[in-house]
Amino acid sequence: MRLKALCMALSLLAAPGGALAQSKLDQFKKAAGNASKSTLEKKINTKLTEDARKNQCSFKSGTDVLEAGCEQKLKNLTAALVEAKKQLDAGGVKNYKFEVSGHTDSSGDAAKNKALSEKRAAVIVKELVARGVPRGEILAVGRGSEQPLVKPDDTAAKKAKNRRYEIQVRL
Repeated sequence: MRLKALCMALSLLAAPGGALAQSKLDQFKKAAGNASKSTLEKKINTKLTEDARKNQCSFKSGTDVLEAGCEQKLKNLTAALVEAKKQLDAGGVKNYKFEVSGHTDSSGDAAKNKALSEKRAAVIVKELVARGVPRGEILAVGRGSEQPLVKPDDTAAKKAKNRRYEIQVRL
């Protein structure tokens, strides 16, 4: 009886309608894989956000020059990216990029802030690459004051929270 059921199932797959069934199965597998990748992406990005917030390096005011004392923070960020890479590889994810986005407060000229935030993000990328993150897997993006953490940033403390960089994985 089982053999008969198996033969019937195989014949259905081989029949013209079977191609449709196989196509539906492929679509289901693809959707399941995409959902799994999305879950992994969210998990990794949550961890990367936490690590970036804990390991913020300060820049000299109005420049892309790092203040002293960032060495350990940059090592921690590198370790976070290496761990994220392991999780992505284990999940079978390929063609991803780590994005370092630079952010500023709302003081000053928006165009200058955007350019400064991109330069600062590029400095962080350069430092991470120097510590072993492959250059082809990481990019710098300047966001300026477009995505503040705190609105309005009308105090020194609020402005300081908005001057930051974030790291995310993009699939």
